[in-house]
Amino acid sequence: MRPSPLCGLKTIYPSTAEWANPLEHPTLILASRSPRRHLLLEQIGLRFEVVDIDLDEARRPDEAPASYVLRLALEKARAGRARFGSLPCPPVLAADTAVVVGDRILGKPRDRADAAAMLQLLAGRTHRVLSGVALVGEDEGRALSVSEVRFRAVSAREADAYWESGEPRDKAGGYAIQGLGALFVADLRGSYSGVMGLPLFETACLLAKAGIDCLSSSGRPGHFGGAPA
Repeated sequence: MRPSPLCGLKTIYPSTAEWANPLEHPTLILASRSPRRHLLLEQIGLRFEVVDIDLDEARRPDEAPASYVLRLALEKARAGRARFGSLPCPPVLAADTAVVVGDRILGKPRDRADAAAMLQLLAGRTHRVLSGVALVGEDEGRALSVSEVRFRAVSAREADAYWESGEPRDKAGGYAIQGLGALFVADLRGSYSGVMGLPLFETACLLAKAGIDCLSSSGRPGHFGGAPA
């Protein structure tokens, strides 16, 4: 099915926050350029628009991984809401995901050698994937998804072939569970969508508190944080 032009494929700016046709109102604003988060919201049928943000994502000294992803998710959502100034807009959703081994957060691989080192670190052991999600509207809310992913052993040949596929180059932790990276996953305990980058259960809970029912709002205008009509 061809996606609607309202399905997260367009970047909007404050000047377009006042939609002329109420039927074109998106249900929410997504403060993320991640195509995986776009796909997950499209999967549950929500109408949304995307706003770009720039944020310092450096981890603070002694900041725990869970605190880090929750803080960044909220800061992203606040930054997205700030793009509209005093103009009305639907609630703003944002998320942050970290692949964690012990207390170490794995970023995106710098090069082939770094990607191979990440895979070898993950191979044959269990790591955590933490996804923080935040919603800023009339109120603010945050939620955390914690998943455990166990990798099988990964050979040097497989690591090299995976790098050549191009998939790990822009992925935190150097793999994508929704792609070829799934071949390395022996077990998952937690949220598949959370490992992808947007935990849908936690997201739906936050949206419900803002008056947005994911099972009934996909074809209806957004309620700008209020209760559904």
